[in-house]
Amino acid sequence: MLFNFATALVFLIFGGLFVLLNLGIARILQARNPHPVKISTYECGELPEGESWIQFNIRFYVVALVFLIFEVEIIFLFPWALVFKDLGLFAFVEMMIFVFILLVGLAYVWAKGDLDWDKPQSVPAPELSQSYEQKEVTETVDS
Repeated sequence: MLFNFATALVFLIFGGLFVLLNLGIARILQARNPHPVKISTYECGELPEGESWIQFNIRFYVVALVFLIFEVEIIFLFPWALVFKDLGLFAFVEMMIFVFILLVGLAYVWAKGDLDWDKPQSVPAPELSQSYEQKEVTETVDS
């Protein structure tokens, strides 16, 4: 029994050493003379415009997280579907509870509006001190 875990431990140690060795070699061989041209953003041969660091809309992350959650949960459904007949009623009820919780999560995200890409945003109209007609009348009187 211990021998099976020893094999995994040796594999883990060699894997970690391999990663550390590659990081060390990259550190030794790295270029040490940064130049503004070398560290600038490359845009397919065009001159770079603006900064390369931009702030992404948070909706990208929300959509990615929702996708990741449901994708992982679908992975749990495949093995269950393969052994469905052998598990019996208890496993079926358990999986239906699991799917129900997923559907509740989907309904929550949907009701919150995170699945709508173009969310309506309330932008208050600018308050004008006087209307266009009043401003035109005032300008003609002053002239």
